[in-house]
Amino acid sequence: MRYVVEVMYDGTCFHGSQVQGDTPTVQLELNKALSTLFRKPIETYGASRTDEGVHALSNFYHFDLESEPPAELQYKCNAILPEGMAVKKIYRAVNPEFNCRFEALSRTYRYRIYKAKNPFLVNRAFQFPYKLRRDVLDETAAILKEYSLFESFSKRNSQSKTFICNIMQSHWLDVGDELHYIVEANRFLRGMVRGLVATQLHIARGSLTTADFRNIIDAQNCTKARFNVPGHGLYLEEVKYGEGVMVAF
Repeated sequence: MRYVVEVMYDGTCFHGSQVQGDTPTVQLELNKALSTLFRKPIETYGASRTDEGVHALSNFYHFDLESEPPAELQYKCNAILPEGMAVKKIYRAVNPEFNCRFEALSRTYRYRIYKAKNPFLVNRAFQFPYKLRRDVLDETAAILKEYSLFESFSKRNSQSKTFICNIMQSHWLDVGDELHYIVEANRFLRGMVRGLVATQLHIARGSLTTADFRNIIDAQNCTKARFNVPGHGLYLEEVKYGEGVMVAF
């Protein structure tokens, strides 16, 4: 049977989500916890890869078992896992061939920015004290929904075979003293969200125009975009699946 674990984590505690040998990552810690509990090697497969420093309010990993796990599996996992991550819920996949990466309908990310120094937001959001043209940010966010080819926002050495993404949601939002960028798409390229954020900030801060932003997209060249915003401002908020593909365990 195939089971799915929903986890949340503080990205600053790990060197990314994907297994990288013995380097502490989210997936490695989850594999170790499950393997300890079941007393045999358990390998998980993730829905979305996140870079070092990037947080997740919800990410999913599937794994296989020959028998039903104990009812207290969530509690036991959380007792073993490091403080920087936790299991939110455990599901059983209806289809034993379910793949939490390829069957995800969309992913939603949020990037948090604040202006004035705030010690309680360190490693939780990105301090950006510069003046921004908010109308330009709104325009650039809307422009992104007109496009489907995003090679300019994919870091080099990407293993992606295609740079096509369907962006369903893209907008900036004022949340208290913070400014948030929310983007939802069926898939994201390596470094894409940080590229979208950094490039929009660059356009809205200086003398460049939305026409320049379109030129960056059309160039299909990552050297034209900016990627210089830290991972700790970024959150994977939601991964959506079709109704009925998994049931709570």
